[in-house]
Amino acid sequence: MRSVILAALLAVPSVVSSQETASDTLLTVNHYLDWEQVADPQTSPDGSQILYTRRWVNKIEDRWDAGLWIMNADGSKNRFLVKGSNARWSPDGTRIAYFADGEPKGTQVFVRWMDAEGATSQITHVSETPANLSWSPDGRSLGFAMLVKNETPWKISMPAAPEGAKWTPAPRIVDRLHYRRDRTGYVEQGTTQIFLVPAEGGTPRQLTKGDFGASELGGFGAPSYDWTPDGRTIVFDGLREADADYRYRESYLYTVDVQTGAVRPLVTKKGGWTGPVVSPDGRTVAFTGHEFGTFSYRADEVWTVGIDGSGLRALTTYDRDPGTVRWSPDGSGVFFALAEQGTSNVYFAGVRGGNRRVTEGEQMLSLTSVSRDFNGVGVRTDVDDPADVVRFNLRRAQPISRLTNVNADVLQGIKLGAEEAIWYTSTGGAKVQGWIIKPPGFDRTKKYPLLMEIHGGPHGMYNGAFSYQLQNFAANGFVVLITNPRGSTGYGSPFGNAIERAYPSVDYDDLMAGVDTVVGRGYIDTQRMYVGGCSGGGVLSSWVIGHTTRFAAAAVRCPVIDWMSMAGQTDVPLFTYGFFDAPFWEKPEQWIKQSSLAYVGNVKTPTLLMTGELDLRTPIPQTEEYYSALKMLKVPVVMLRFNGEYHGTSSKPSNFLRTQLYMMSWYQQHRLGSEAAASGSEAHQP
Repeated sequence: MRSVILAALLAVPSVVSSQETASDTLLTVNHYLDWEQVADPQTSPDGSQILYTRRWVNKIEDRWDAGLWIMNADGSKNRFLVKGSNARWSPDGTRIAYFADGEPKGTQVFVRWMDAEGATSQITHVSETPANLSWSPDGRSLGFAMLVKNETPWKISMPAAPEGAKWTPAPRIVDRLHYRRDRTGYVEQGTTQIFLVPAEGGTPRQLTKGDFGASELGGFGAPSYDWTPDGRTIVFDGLREADADYRYRESYLYTVDVQTGAVRPLVTKKGGWTGPVVSPDGRTVAFTGHEFGTFSYRADEVWTVGIDGSGLRALTTYDRDPGTVRWSPDGSGVFFALAEQGTSNVYFAGVRGGNRRVTEGEQMLSLTSVSRDFNGVGVRTDVDDPADVVRFNLRRAQPISRLTNVNADVLQGIKLGAEEAIWYTSTGGAKVQGWIIKPPGFDRTKKYPLLMEIHGGPHGMYNGAFSYQLQNFAANGFVVLITNPRGSTGYGSPFGNAIERAYPSVDYDDLMAGVDTVVGRGYIDTQRMYVGGCSGGGVLSSWVIGHTTRFAAAAVRCPVIDWMSMAGQTDVPLFTYGFFDAPFWEKPEQWIKQSSLAYVGNVKTPTLLMTGELDLRTPIPQTEEYYSALKMLKVPVVMLRFNGEYHGTSSKPSNFLRTQLYMMSWYQQHRLGSEAAASGSEAHQP
């Protein structure tokens, strides 16, 4: 089998005649090696300085490296500070705590003084990876979350191995439903707990205890938590139940006494409640979530509850998903970013009413930190601008101040494709939003190839933000279409839940209606239309080619094509079972009906399959099943197995370049009814 696959892969270069040409005026893959990212800006308590994480491509080690940068609140004196990430200011602003590589290995907690000397200390020397770092209100302690193992050896009467023997290690013992996690691998048995460590260093003290799920999705995540202003109590989310492994949709709020470790339930109403933050006066906790239901999607709202557990109520009724909640410095309400119709803006919800929209614009804007003077910082991007750190006033309507421009050097002199937002009508009268990205120098009198990229999730949302991937396609002459079909977030719970127990279904109708809309503009070469997508986009792209032959080629990436086998292969089995009314042993017909593999006999479209060798979310056996079926049908197909990749094919910089170039190369080979498609079919036969 290995030789068969290798033969297919080796056949590709002999067919490909066109490659992307390096350019100083178009955005090619070469520019990606100089691309940078910003994340997690944090304003100092007095609002005078901003810390943020900046990432760049390590071209030698083929990875993203991270460092902490600091600047004045107006963006001046922007400079590198120290290697690390996820910095947090101490309450008095004299120190920062952050994560960086340390001893004995891996990620550790560090503290740096922010005076001229800049003394730095490694605070922890732990063997597991810490997460969710925070300061106590008095600045004397640091909190973090970390895995606590609780494996129970299975004792069997094995004879002792002879001295010097090289016996095979004992088997891995698995007795949980969720026992592995994408981008991590096999998860050690245990639970994620909250720890405290002196800010000067010392032995971490485990604050929470018990064998329970820390958060949703099988208890893999670290709890979100916050301190009360007096430092005596921590509020955290999770699921402290013995059967948490079977209840991934549920999460509750608890309090823990910092001195005694005593845990008390705070929000017990059945639902998914996460991200607690305590008000400045310590009397109220704000958080996000929704009441329990069997639906596959329901938008969160912002809620509050008294620190004593009384007065649970929703502050918002937007039916849109809010981001992380931040309290107003005066305690009058909370600020948060809200994802809506391909945009994200900051809103305010008052504890006594007075909800309002704070920012305006066709943009994706986050809110990560708020200073005492009511200035917020976050990350902003729009169609023309990659993500950068911004600052904005939360009291008065003022222009947003862009503080960084980390990719200005890369984009200098580069012509980008224009992006156009569209709305169109699909089956059942559904109104669907999409965007068209046109090649630089677009001429509507000409005919262009069309590429439809499909987002993952399925409960996700495309937006009008800058996308290197899509701009790179446009730079190579493609008109790119992205849409938010039913099942997408940002349009309300009924829209997002329209694919309940029917995924895929009407989302396919919405995709095809989007293609029809763009074709109707008159500038698309209908013999050169292509479709691709990863994860949920892999589900739908494989579904598309099983239901229509209008596309000249497809790039199906990290797909699910067989829901029955997926349930046993994925790291999120309970999530998979949740898409159906009953398990497959009770109602196999529904599982088969929703599987792309059931329609593989209809496929005529030349298909490129791309999946990471390490993928645990949509594991590569899904791709292998589809590949074998297409080979049996003698449909032109090639499988690319990406080394070093978990879910997706682009986490490593070199693999992002390969993903783009393989897709463009595949599309460039194929045209409906052309001899190129026929010769490609012959060339790819082993």
